[in-house]
Order: sequence, then structure tokens, then C-alpha cells
Amino acid sequence: MEAIQAAKAVVRALYAGLDAPGADQAAVLRQHCVDELTWRGFHPFNEIRGPARVAEKFWGPLRASLTSLQRREDVFFAGLNQIDGFNGVWVVSMGHLMGLFDKAFVGIPPTGKIAMLRYCEFNRVVDGKITETAMYFDLPHLMEQAGIRAFPKQTAQHLVQPGPRTHGGLLFDAQPASEGEATLALINSMITNLGQWNSGLSLEDELRLDWAEDMLWWGPTGIGATYTIPRYAKQHSGPFRAAFSDREKTSHIARLAEGNFGGFFGWPNFTARLTGEFMGHPATGKRGEFRVIDIYRRDGDKLAENWIFIDLLHFWKSQGVDILAQLQDGTLT
Repeated sequence: MEAIQAAKAVVRALYAGLDAPGADQAAVLRQHCVDELTWRGFHPFNEIRGPARVAEKFWGPLRASLTSLQRREDVFFAGLNQIDGFNGVWVVSMGHLMGLFDKAFVGIPPTGKIAMLRYCEFNRVVDGKITETAMYFDLPHLMEQAGIRAFPKQTAQHLVQPGPRTHGGLLFDAQPASEGEATLALINSMITNLGQWNSGLSLEDELRLDWAEDMLWWGPTGIGATYTIPRYAKQHSGPFRAAFSDREKTSHIARLAEGNFGGFFGWPNFTARLTGEFMGHPATGKRGEFRVIDIYRRDGDKLAENWIFIDLLHFWKSQGVDILAQLQDGTLT
């Protein structure tokens, strides 16, 4: 418990430094991260090594684009990582980075108006320093705020994603260990039940094993958010299963829970072959990677809410559809 609370303090100190007006991003990152930091971000940033490079490649350009940057955090928790035998401590933060969109970012044109970059970040803390970061963010949503629809045929509805319905996602204080254990056990059950694709149950009944009937699935731009088991099955899970085959077994770098919140990420989580129509694009027959973060809220013995981050720009580039290149050459408007 002490190690978890200490790790939270490290990450909160990092955020206080990064979010301060006029902060020296490189200096703040060097203070709180090891020199060999491994930073994983969505396309086009991908993997970056070292605090100085992270400041140069990501935080500097982002703060230059979204001026008066403000962190609006909805979920914050930490825990021991199941994937390494509950040895490593990871801290999770999710919300929006909000600012005034005053300068182009990765080719997305500025609006001069308020804009929100939806993010989720996992940080591993070892001996008071951050050694690994997974920083995932919804760039297609930022495009939509600039009037550009990268994925016009989404099956559900994308919104500015709210935080938990309970407004209780900021777990700055220590939580009962039994609550986190129950959340992690439910997440593991869901992974087992939904990961097989051959349970013999209907999709809706398969979902009911672990999900509340009024579940909320806050999906990424291009797929969208959906509400209730029947609509989730119709608007995402069913179309997704119909579009892909030859799915590899899911793997994660970190999976943890605290209180009634938990989540995981992979690099990638899994690969699958696109053998049907997906997001308005025809089958390619190509295998693609899915880099994903999932954050869950447990309500009693069911999962009630799920926030999902998928690197769709990376996936579609592997299928021959380079969204950022289209943006640059003017064919995406």
C-alpha cells in the first residue's frame, strides 16, 4: 500500500510540473523520469526514448499547439501489475488535455478555439522515478474538433467523453485491497469470456456474464460510444467480430486495479486479419496491430463503464490507409 501511494505522489508531482504555465518540459521530465525512459505513444509518435526526446517530440509541440493547456483528469488510480506477478507498480491517469488550438498539431489545422485531447496514461514507477510510460490519445477526435472527419462511417456515436457516472474516479487516497482484487478478478473474467469468440452463447448473453445491462462503452472516434448490452453488440462488438478473423491471443504489458477501477494496455494488445468491412473500408486480407488501453469501472459484480483508446491511425496505416498523409496532401478534409 505504501509503495502504491508513493508512486501516486511521483506521478502527481510530474503532472504538477508539466502543467505549470511556462514549465521547462524537459527539465520536469528529467526530474521525475529515468534517463532510459521508454515512452510509448500513438502514431505518429510511437516509441521514444529518454525524457529530453519526449519533451522535444511530444510535449513541446503539444503545448505550442494547445496554448493555456489544462489537464482535466477524470480517473486516477494505481496498483501492482498482474502481468509481472504483481511486482511492478503502475499509476494510471485518464481525462482530457484542454487548451486553445492555436497552432497546427501533426498536420491538424488550428481553430483558435477551445479543443480537448482525450488521453490515458500508464506510468511505471521504480524507486521514485518513472521508467516506462504509455501515453495514448485520440487524435481523430482532435481532427473532428477542427472540422475534419477521418472516419465518417462510425457505427456508434462519438462525444467528448465524460468521466465516471459516479464522479468518483480520482483515487488519490488508498483504497481497500479487497475492492481492487474484486475489480481485477472481474476484468480477468471478462477477458476470458469475451476473448474466445466461440463460447456457444449469443453475443448478448456472453456480454451479460460480466457486464451490466446498462453498460456504457466509451469508444474512440471512428467507432464511437454506445450504451446498453444490445446496442453495444449491434454497434461495435458484432460488426468488429464480423470484420476480423485469425485473431491472435491478447497480451498486455500492464494490467491492474484499485478500488472499483482497473485497466490494461498492450503494445500491441493483439493482431487480427481484416477479412470483412470495417469502419467503411473493405476487407484487405492484411493483418494489423491493435494498440489499446481499456479502463473499467466496476459496479458491484458487473462492469458498468469502459473507456477505450485504440491507435486507429496506426492500424489503418498498416492496411494502406495513411490518414495523416491524406491530411497533409489535402485529400482529407
